[in-house]
Amino acid sequence: MQKISVLILRILGWRLEGGIPKDVDKCVVVMGPHTSNWDFFIGRLGFFALGVKAYFLMKKELFFFPLGFFLKYLGGIPVDRKGNTTQKITDLAVSYFNKNEKMFLVFTPEGTRSYNSKWKTGFYYVSLKANVPIYIGYMDYEKKIGGFHSKFKPSGDIDNDIEYIKSILKQYKGRYPENGIN
Repeated sequence: MQKISVLILRILGWRLEGGIPKDVDKCVVVMGPHTSNWDFFIGRLGFFALGVKAYFLMKKELFFFPLGFFLKYLGGIPVDRKGNTTQKITDLAVSYFNKNEKMFLVFTPEGTRSYNSKWKTGFYYVSLKANVPIYIGYMDYEKKIGGFHSKFKPSGDIDNDIEYIKSILKQYKGRYPENGIN
């Protein structure tokens, strides 16, 4: 799958910068900007091309036959969002970190493909509770590049930390830049 993904990305004109973070087996990946459903397709190809088994949380309603098998193969983790608190979803994510020797759990904190100034913060709490670093990942449709920008260790000041992450990701252009990070 790695070679096929590299080929598809080249055909589409995309290139990956850098590689996977060195000496990291487990981390939360904050990807941005998230402005299109194509982000998943391009991002998934990017992770395959890098040889990274990336996981992501998705609403359980999408895991019906036969789509569910495919989503699980791609790294999907079904989440029941009805009645579940952020704490339960955080605990579920942490349990996956505890069960796996290697895990990159990907989040798009905007929570939508439309502009959203108020980010979802679950990624932050998962990182703290699982004691894993956050890596800032990006996709830039204008330059057709993607990769890992940098490692980020939460300070505990969530508002300032999220503003810092936003300041990095806003330099990249989503498929629909008007929906990106401002």
